[in-house]
Amino acid sequence: MALVVICGQPCSGKSNAALSLAEGLKESELKEQVRIIDEACFYLGRNHSYANMPSEKNLRGVLRSEVDRSVSKDKIIIVDSLNNIKGYRYELWCLARASGIRYCVVYCDVEENVCRTWNLERREKGEANYDDSIFEDLVRRFEKPDSKNRWDSPLFELWPHRDGTEKSSPAILDAVSYLTKKVDSKTRDVKILQPTIATQTTRFSDANSLYELDKATQEVTTAIVEAQSNALGGPLNGISIGKDLPAINISRSVGLPELRRMRRTFIKLTGQTSLSGPPPPSDADSAKRMFIDYLNRELGTS
Repeated sequence: MALVVICGQPCSGKSNAALSLAEGLKESELKEQVRIIDEACFYLGRNHSYANMPSEKNLRGVLRSEVDRSVSKDKIIIVDSLNNIKGYRYELWCLARASGIRYCVVYCDVEENVCRTWNLERREKGEANYDDSIFEDLVRRFEKPDSKNRWDSPLFELWPHRDGTEKSSPAILDAVSYLTKKVDSKTRDVKILQPTIATQTTRFSDANSLYELDKATQEVTTAIVEAQSNALGGPLNGISIGKDLPAINISRSVGLPELRRMRRTFIKLTGQTSLSGPPPPSDADSAKRMFIDYLNRELGTS
């Protein structure tokens, strides 16, 4: 359904923003599950997690893995963390794209001095806070989101110090509207990220992935050959391979040698992509979907 990245300086009101957004979503007509993922889910203390670069890298890895396991088309996942590195926000955006869901960033824009004061106030109250040296280091390294970057867009900005943060805050209302708006062919202001070969995720071993890829593409090829035989060489439009899979639309007759050649090219391309990214798809439906998309691009009517 969607992935929401909460972003901001330390002690800028991110958790309050995440809770307000979750509350607003639950009070809407939305039926999907809403879940917040943060450091507390794994009992990770903020000072320990940001004490040094290895610990910080480990924290981001834990959060990213949990997001990867959790994102789906029937959930809204809210990542409540600093998310202060633009490269890390890009990685989260890639997870959303691989799942074919909506994505947005909610930015808590608070001046450094205010964040510093809020951190001290939390310390005085005995609440979770940052050590001074860690706080200053995080403030110095913060990379502000920019709506011009696709991994920071759409960007909803909150000003907690100036306006407070409630479920009725304009940015929260805008985010709720964006995340819950129904999409059809005429919708232009809501973007559903589309997965590509490079962002398809897998769950099994490389050997099993290659086996499923080979088997699935062979089944698609056989189905096309049989359909062409029944169509007496005419164009193929709307050939169904299975439930929840895209239809095959081929604008001309394609011989078996050409199909075999395209199949080999697709398998080679997918294997090369896996060297720098995820391995090939390990389940039949994912492999079929990718191969059908590839054929429709190369041979389709569009």
